[in-house]
Amino acid sequence: MLLRVLWVSLLLGFGLATSIARADSFEQGLEQLKSKDFSHIEQGIAAIASSGNANTELVLNLLLNGELYRLKKTDELVVVQGKQDKKLIIVNLFDDSGASAQTVSKRKIKKVRINNNIRASLKAALASLKLSAAEPEQRRQAVNQLIGKLTPELYQTLSQRLDVESDSSVQELIAVALAVTDLNSADSDSAVQQTAVATLSDSLQPAARNALAQFVETTDNAILKSQASKGLRSIDEKRKWAGHAETLFFGLSLGSVLVLAAIGLAITFGVMGVINMAHGELIMLGAYTTYVVQLLMPDNIALSILVSIPAAFLVSAFVGILIERGVIRFLYGRPLETLLATFGISLILQQAVRSIFSPLNRSVATPEFMSGVIEINPVLSLTLNRLYIIAFCLIVFALLFMLLRYTRLGIEVRAVAQNRAMARAMGVRSEWVDAMTFGLGSGIAGVAGVALSQLTNVGPNLGQAYIIDSFMVVVFGGVGNLWGTLVAGLSLGVANKIMEPWAGAVLAKILVLVFIILFIQKRPRGLFPQKGRSAEG
Repeated sequence: MLLRVLWVSLLLGFGLATSIARADSFEQGLEQLKSKDFSHIEQGIAAIASSGNANTELVLNLLLNGELYRLKKTDELVVVQGKQDKKLIIVNLFDDSGASAQTVSKRKIKKVRINNNIRASLKAALASLKLSAAEPEQRRQAVNQLIGKLTPELYQTLSQRLDVESDSSVQELIAVALAVTDLNSADSDSAVQQTAVATLSDSLQPAARNALAQFVETTDNAILKSQASKGLRSIDEKRKWAGHAETLFFGLSLGSVLVLAAIGLAITFGVMGVINMAHGELIMLGAYTTYVVQLLMPDNIALSILVSIPAAFLVSAFVGILIERGVIRFLYGRPLETLLATFGISLILQQAVRSIFSPLNRSVATPEFMSGVIEINPVLSLTLNRLYIIAFCLIVFALLFMLLRYTRLGIEVRAVAQNRAMARAMGVRSEWVDAMTFGLGSGIAGVAGVALSQLTNVGPNLGQAYIIDSFMVVVFGGVGNLWGTLVAGLSLGVANKIMEPWAGAVLAKILVLVFIILFIQKRPRGLFPQKGRSAEG
């Protein structure tokens, strides 16, 4: 029993001594920061970083940001809090309450100066402190800052951290940081460098590729140089495929926008034979509806987007029905007059928006759940807003497909599209179907405006940028065919993004237009030609 008490006392005494030593280390470090000698300041940083004091990160951040000062008269470390009557308000370093505040002239204080070497040491010290942070992202940032700057002590710390790290991405970064140090160390033998080359060759981290490229240029070892060159080629090949995947993703997101913009036009054009030049303005109305809903719900942006979808559908559908009932129904069978009339309506809608909201573009906030990226690997990231738009496009397409396939309205729409006279003879009210079809197509255009508001600013000319592309999608896919619109929209979006890097945005669109012109020479009715009355006409 006595031995146990002595053992516990010894442990407590050792712990107390360690705590006192750490406290002394922190105080000694603060004293060294007051020196004018850079070497003493660097020693002070090392002492503070190893002290384990709760204020360590505060002091190091103040020093790194140039916010730590020394009072000349007393040599006390202070922080500037503000200005008053051309003088500075200063407080003691660890005074949170402001009780020690005093006003002094600029000549009474001196900034604790640092150079580039000290700045690098500060960053490394702060990074090493964050290695034990709870959030993986903070640990990733910490390791990233340490790559290529590992001291023997930090190398040992990272090696120990590798054994306990639970996040795979942080593990990879730590392995890369250690491998970079092994590769560039003069003390590393060929076997260690060979292992480092193998580790870096399997990583897509930018630091891994940079280290291998530098090693290939500087090493005299032919075998290691060959292995590093092979690793570089492997990395470049993976980066190329990641670039292709990113291009495909951006193409699908652009194609999804084109599908949303064109699918309503495909319905009205296919059923009614109406060339609606105001379709772009119906998209614009949907975008402005999103903007107005956000003005009404400024404290709940995420919910406002969900509310905007049905609201934009109803607003654009209502305006579409008014256009059909007020103008278009008197012009059936006269396509050129319909084109001119709807072009005039588009100008009226643009001017109405300019008068209500002004000609300036309006910005629509993106909700938090649509912000950010999904990182597949270090060279391939998918933006969430575009991912949501692709999913939204597919959902809208599925709902519209089921509506036209399994509801009474859908059956009547398909009947009128295939043979209007026979449908009327069977009791279908074709005028009501025309109005509802035009309203449905216009409502979907409004929903497309909601999606576009998350990619670009909302303005009076928003719809004009997509009306020509919408017609190209409809013609290429086959007039009135939903599957044709989906395939054509996604195909044209991907084609645009593939050609943009080497042809430019404008020339890419011209090439797509030329392709469609040549295509419809061979297949005038598009990819999926419609059957029935419209096809025969």
